[in-house]
Amino acid sequence: MQHWLLAYSGALLSMLALDALWIGLYMAPAYKAALGNLMLEQPRISSAAVFYLLYAAGAVFLAIAPGLRALSWQTAALNGAVLGLIAYGTYDLTNYSILKGWPLGLSLVDVAWGVLLTALASAAGWYVADRWG
Repeated sequence: MQHWLLAYSGALLSMLALDALWIGLYMAPAYKAALGNLMLEQPRISSAAVFYLLYAAGAVFLAIAPGLRALSWQTAALNGAVLGLIAYGTYDLTNYSILKGWPLGLSLVDVAWGVLLTALASAAGWYVADRWG
């Protein structure tokens, strides 16, 4: 059980740190410029918390666990990248397909970020579980 909690914690904490940097330092102005008044003044923290808690669990189940079975951080990272492509692709391409003001460029950047973020968080979760589990 400790093994999985370490994997989960490593993935969750790295995901939170990386996304905070990405959104806070880089993407906040891009989101504001692209989406304007569709954005809330303050994000709904409870919804974001549920997303991160669930998404980190998905990364453990679909990316980190296979990587640990294969004794390969590369497997965890690759499976994480695929998970990021599917999850972020679903979100962004659905928004692009049904929302008038959703820009394609924002979707492409966000999907690329989802791929990288999930790969890095999965590799980090793998490392923490492998090293201390």
